[in-house]
Amino acid sequence: MSRLFMDPVHSVLTRLFASAEDQETGAGARAPHPVSEMSAQERADALATVYMPISAAGGKLVYTLVRAIRPTTVVEFGTSFAISTIHLAAAVADNGVGHVFTTELSRAKVDAAHANLVEAGLVNHVTILAGDALQTLVAVPGPIGVVLLDGWKEMCLPILRSLEGRLASGAVIVADDTTFPSMREYLAYVRDPAQGYVSIDFPVEDGMEVSCRT
Repeated sequence: MSRLFMDPVHSVLTRLFASAEDQETGAGARAPHPVSEMSAQERADALATVYMPISAAGGKLVYTLVRAIRPTTVVEFGTSFAISTIHLAAAVADNGVGHVFTTELSRAKVDAAHANLVEAGLVNHVTILAGDALQTLVAVPGPIGVVLLDGWKEMCLPILRSLEGRLASGAVIVADDTTFPSMREYLAYVRDPAQGYVSIDFPVEDGMEVSCRT
């Protein structure tokens, strides 16, 4: 049986999704406005209490992809409170092979994510890389089999391009929140066959793009 439906993973995810929903509906902290003119680090610090989670359907999608592909290396851009990271880590744990390297700018979120991974019993399957992903991901070894892009949207394309030399043939890249205007350049890139991807929109909340490196 999948860890997603067993404690402690199930109970941790239930708690985190509930907290994110409470926050979204006004019971918790809201994102300060405006943040568009801040640097990436300033935004990360300003939004240190804001969940910004993957959807439940999106979480199950990335879990399923990792289970099917059985990658040795999984990369995530944007840890936040580790909701998506827990899905990825549960999949590599259930596979019995692989490791997740995830990135986060906010020190507060790094600490919170680590605590949530400990509670879920998955911390040994994850390395949290604190800092600028363009720098911290340089040392991650290939071949990379699965990538989840869920950090600052304008950085998704630069992050993908920085990883391309280490992507496995057939690697799957999932980008979240593709309905955001700031994802247009990314979508144009992965949907252009000349760039070496086959890409398709996946209809979950806020949109996801699933691309295969060919």
